[in-house]
Amino acid sequence: MNALIVGADRLGNIPDVLQAFGIRIAAHVSGRDSTHQRRSAPLPAGIQMVILFTDFLGHNVMQRFREAASREGVPLVCCRRSVCALQQALGRRAAREECAACQAGCAESARRGAARSARSVQ
Repeated sequence: MNALIVGADRLGNIPDVLQAFGIRIAAHVSGRDSTHQRRSAPLPAGIQMVILFTDFLGHNVMQRFREAASREGVPLVCCRRSVCALQQALGRRAAREECAACQAGCAESARRGAARSARSVQ
């Protein structure tokens, strides 16, 4: 899976974590360029996931990339720029996908659905 990474000047050990999840960094944008705050350009070709490092981005940059991902139907993962935060975010996403793919209709799936509907009421 090809990902666009948005935020952070340096990635450190992040590429190793992504590789463990089968994700390849197709592009990395620091988000510091002022044009990233204003433009609503499409995502680069071949991007299958957008990862936002929220502790290194302004609200306008986050909003632009969220909108672009939503417009193109690309999954979005938001977390702080740390190995632990990224592993947790990708792990939760993988667990949701596995649960959604399961046809068993288990109690865990029902519990999550009830929790989701209770949150939407608040």
